[in-house]
Amino acid sequence: MGHNFEMVAKTLFGFEDLLADELKNLGALNIQKGMRMVSFEGDNGFMYKANLGLRTAIKILKPIHHFEVKNEDDLYQGIYKIDWLRFMSENQTLAIDATVFSDFFNHSKYVALKCKDAIVDQFRFRKGTRPNVDIDSPDLRINIHIHQDECTVSLDTSGTSLHQRGYKTATNIAPINEVLAAGLLLLSGWDGQCDFLDPMCGSGTILIEAAMIACNIPANINRPEFAFQRWADWDEKLFDTIKAALLKRTREFHFKLQGYDTSMAAIRKAQQNILNAGLEDYVQISLQNFFRAGKFTQNQLHILFNPPYDERISVQTESFYKQIGDTLKQHYAGTNAWFITGNLEALKYVGLKPSKKIKVYNGSLEARLVKYEMYDGSKKRKEL
Repeated sequence: MGHNFEMVAKTLFGFEDLLADELKNLGALNIQKGMRMVSFEGDNGFMYKANLGLRTAIKILKPIHHFEVKNEDDLYQGIYKIDWLRFMSENQTLAIDATVFSDFFNHSKYVALKCKDAIVDQFRFRKGTRPNVDIDSPDLRINIHIHQDECTVSLDTSGTSLHQRGYKTATNIAPINEVLAAGLLLLSGWDGQCDFLDPMCGSGTILIEAAMIACNIPANINRPEFAFQRWADWDEKLFDTIKAALLKRTREFHFKLQGYDTSMAAIRKAQQNILNAGLEDYVQISLQNFFRAGKFTQNQLHILFNPPYDERISVQTESFYKQIGDTLKQHYAGTNAWFITGNLEALKYVGLKPSKKIKVYNGSLEARLVKYEMYDGSKKRKEL
């Protein structure tokens, strides 16, 4: 077994508890929750497992150095003192991402530039040549985080954001982020133990994430590459072993996953993405208008969807959200219905009282995940 080290998993606002639970279930050690992040410990094999398996992580960073920084010289010297030959050669490429919350620095791009200068200067001094910068596809992606006078230098183990699962090749006007979709499903209590409907499915992201949760398929099994695969200590045999072990934990799904959309173009995109994810045996899509289609099952039903609520897809807000409420009341008894909206005013037009409201963010837009419990008969009768 390799030695354990600190890692940090980045996530979206409100998903910290979900991510901590995921890490615990995967076997992480020393789990500590923060704001939009969870720190933990594990070895190289666990780093591979976390990148493959976590549904609510955006990135997984490996901190390698901490130091105090109050000016440009502190920053340059602190970066220069790291032995960069441990992590890359002069013939490889690098990219630097910087995040700054400090009274001493106010420009993240300038911080990234100073760090790049320190690294290439070290290589020039030691090797007589220097690595080049490649923003899009570097061999080593370095993360710099400055909070007041504390600088943390980390290696980005993931590369591109982990929401890029690898199955989505076709999108619509307002696609939902895969990590956001997975988090919303987990917040809604979706566990794959009943039928499921996304009545406004767009390019199919919620349905695909729902199927992967139901079948316990690793979130990033379809992803073509992780950053650690370009590292000097990359262990392909260990990675394949970890991947195989995760795939052995998949399970069968014995219910229905159904999606509706009113656009044939959207349905074709969703079907292509479902095919890319290898889930065509589990997910069905049909050209249907939710407001006119009846409940497709007599069994328990879990609904989660992302209705239009911003300027990218224009709807007449009052009538549209009233139709959502009327449809749920008239046709969906015995259903837990969840949806996300960034139009908080629109909720009053639904005409139903949500039993839950959870604050989330869709990108930079503050939103609410709301739950409506649709009982058979009145709620009072149900409680009797």
